Formats: sequence, structure tokens, C-alpha cells
Amino acid sequence: MLDHLITHDDNLRMVPTDRNELTTAVGQLHEELRALPEETDPARTRVLTRWIGIGQMCLGNHEEARTLLRQSLDLAAGTGNTRAVVATGLNLGDAHRYAGDVQTADALYRSALNTARSQHPELVDFALQHTGKHLMERGDLADAQAHLQEALRLRIAKEDAGLVESTQAALARVEMLIGQADASAAGGAVPRQWSGQWTSWLQSRTTARTPARWAEDFPNLRDAVCVLTAHQRVHPRHLRDQSFPAELIAVMAEESEKAVAADGYLHNGKWNAAVGDAANRFAAQIDLAAVVARSTGLEVEQPHTGVYIGYEEGQFLDFHVDESGFGEANLILCLKHARLTGAPRVSTTVFINANGYLECDLGVGDCVVFDGALTPHGRTPLSPGESVTLISFGFRARDQALRTLTNLPPVPRQGRCIQPI
Repeated sequence: MLDHLITHDDNLRMVPTDRNELTTAVGQLHEELRALPEETDPARTRVLTRWIGIGQMCLGNHEEARTLLRQSLDLAAGTGNTRAVVATGLNLGDAHRYAGDVQTADALYRSALNTARSQHPELVDFALQHTGKHLMERGDLADAQAHLQEALRLRIAKEDAGLVESTQAALARVEMLIGQADASAAGGAVPRQWSGQWTSWLQSRTTARTPARWAEDFPNLRDAVCVLTAHQRVHPRHLRDQSFPAELIAVMAEESEKAVAADGYLHNGKWNAAVGDAANRFAAQIDLAAVVARSTGLEVEQPHTGVYIGYEEGQFLDFHVDESGFGEANLILCLKHARLTGAPRVSTTVFINANGYLECDLGVGDCVVFDGALTPHGRTPLSPGESVTLISFGFRARDQALRTLTNLPPVPRQGRCIQPI
């Protein structure tokens, strides 16, 4: 409807090809919308409000764009048009992103991507493209690259040259930014690719999915893991006696379940969701920095970030190391762990250290602290009828020198790979 009047700038954001022409076209759509009889099919109202919203977004009128796109999204949801829900949700995510509202944009993109994956596979590439550009702007370059690479594979399969070109342009920009980040990291910070390369090496030799293999796998890992963990600022500690107020944990568990249901997104085989008021109240009332310091000896600031994590039956988290941005210390607190009585095995948080594999069966109120950037960690598969709800907090060391990792061990050479089963 307005496609011919919209292009992309150097930052890959939508802008007018001719501002005056787009303003005129949006005004004409407004006139048509105002002239619609009350008994008009809501589908026409939905289409008009969507395109007016897109036009206003391109013109920089963010508040009006968000209002109109929200109206269009509500009409799509009200009529059960899930395909339009995905498309308009992505547009509304763009409108919030362009206006600087990153948190709302993130929730909208994740919701649209989840709906596309489950109900409209033909829209997955569009959802991946929008989400990838959002992640790029937010600085999550590795995730942005992964989303865009998946989008590119899908678009090549569609044999749509225009869509392929659009995704290739986005990937080129992400790869340029990754190169710039790695160049700036050469002075001491951890290059982004370092964590991904270590994760790939670990996953080529062992898997959290099959604990029965660990004794066989470990000799192939021992030397490399010893070198890696020697740099840890925090060694894993399973804490069972913190006596956190049960009512605060229960409120967080309830908030987490609602957040995952409403805005959760799949990441590395598990559900993630943004924390809310309950988690913020918990962090304000409990001196979590003191908990970390007492148990590890590392003096840290109060948590600077947090995320809810949910696992369902059959899900697991394979071994990996985190990017350094989450912090020098991580604290994972169990909010809920439902399991069937008499189950032969329950899911555990697991680490690889110099002595082998350390499993932590976290009950409600239990937590574990560790250095996620330098400690291989994961979660074993959930058994039938099992579910786990966690919250993960990230902490910064008070000593600025500990925030800069230097002389890190190189990723081992790729030799014989043991393929996960």
C-alpha cells in the first residue's frame, strides 16, 4: 500500500523515499479511515490503521505510529487473524524500537516469532529478520547473527531475491559490527567470538543431554577445562541455607510463569522472559551482593541484570560458556521445581570443572553461584511431568580490574569430535 514510498537508511531503518509524497499518501489513508461507515468489515479498518501506523513510523511520528499499530494489532487479535497478529506485532515492535522503547520492542518481537514458529511458518523469516535487527541495535551481535543466518536460509529456500538481498545487507552490517567489537576487545576484553568458539568446542565433545556418557567424555576435556577454569573469578557453589523469604519466592514464581506465558521466548532450548516488579522487589529487599561475597569471596555490586528461565518436560541446556557481559558472577535461584514422586532421575544444573561434572539439584530457595563466562555449564533433560522455574542474576565485580579478562586460553584445536546422541 505504501511500499513504493518506503526504503531503508544506512542503519537499516525504514525511511521515506520522498517525505512529502509519503506524508500525502498517509493523509489520504487517514481520510479513507475517517470515512468508513460504522458497519464496515473490521478487516479494512485493521489494514488502514496498520499502514497509517507504518507510514507515521517512517515519518518519525512515533507516538501516533504506536497508537495506530496497537489498534490494528488489537483488531487482528479480536478477529482471530493470527497471521495479521504476527505481521502487525513486528511493525509495532519496530515502532517501539525506533522510539527507544527497547523492552517493549523485545517482548513484541519474541511474541511474534513464537507465534510464527507455532502457527505460521511462512512468516518465520520475517520475524527472524525484524528480531535480528532489533538484537543488532541492542548490541547482542551473536544472537543477531544467528537470527539473520536462519532467516537467510529460509529466504534462499523461498527463492525471493529481494528478501535474500535484504537479509544479506543486515548480516553484512552485523558482521561489520562484530569485527569492530573484536578489534576493540583486543586490548583486554573478551572477544565475542571467543565464547562461541569455546561453546562449539565443548558441544563437539560432550553433551548435557546424556549424563551416562560423562565418564567416557571427560578425559577428552580435562586438560582444556583445567586451563579454562584456572581463570575463574568464582568457582561454582551450591547454596542451600540462604533462608530467602518464601513469600517473595512464591510471588516471583507466579510472575515468572505469567511472563513466560505472555512474552516468553525460546533461547538455547529453554524459555526466557524479562523480570518484573516482583523480581525487582526481591533484589531490593535481599542483599544478594552479600550472599555472593560470603559464599565466594568476590566483592560484587548489586545485580545489574536478571532473567526468568523456564524448562518444560524434555528440555535441556547443553554445555556452554556465556558472553562476558552478563557479569563476573552469576546467581541462579530456583523458584519452582515440580517432579513426579519416584521419578528415576530429575533434572539438575551441571558444571564441568577440573575434577569432572558437578550436578546441583536445586530445590525451591536453593541457589548456585558461578562465573558463567569461564565455567562450562548446562542443565540435564527434564523427565516426564517435570518442570523447573529459575531466575538468573548477573553481578559486576567491585574491583574494576577483575572485569577485564586478559591472557585467556585459546580455544583448543578441533580434533576428533564426539557427536551428541
